[in-house]
Amino acid sequence: MTLERRIASAFGLDDEGWARHANPWSGWTRFATVLPLLVLAVWSRVWIGPWSVFPIGLAVAWTWLNPRLFPPPPTDAAWITRGVLGERLWSRRDIRPVPPAFGSSVHLPNVVAAVGGLLVVWGLAVLSFSAALIGCALVIGGKLAFIASMVRLYDTMTATDPTLRYRPPDGDRRPPES
Repeated sequence: MTLERRIASAFGLDDEGWARHANPWSGWTRFATVLPLLVLAVWSRVWIGPWSVFPIGLAVAWTWLNPRLFPPPPTDAAWITRGVLGERLWSRRDIRPVPPAFGSSVHLPNVVAAVGGLLVVWGLAVLSFSAALIGCALVIGGKLAFIASMVRLYDTMTATDPTLRYRPPDGDRRPPES
């Protein structure tokens, strides 16, 4: 089992969970809110001291709740939807191999994001606004680059094997357009 699949499993990403996670509203609101809210919540210890545990708890709760709030998307047309679906294919590469072109280079954006994450943590620890800001930019930039590579993976794999293409759960199917 891949590390990514273990992480997905820990977050409860079964078939329905992945589908909800792929909703564009979920994806873009995560980008716009999760990291900034966590950073602001941790930084709030400067202003409200121990009471900062409440905004930190709210930020963590939002991180958990976000992918569960939105329904599965009706199609895979949205860029971020295809990115999340590609991420699912990537996490299951031990079950179904991915094309060789998607080798270890896929990990580079995650390394950039991890370095950014360390910079965010350090910036928050020493209250360096510039370190936290640069770290956030690296995390978000690295994640966007990773999602871009997952879009390419999804598009490549579904072009070769259309059975891998996303189909919404039965209850969410829209009637065919005439």
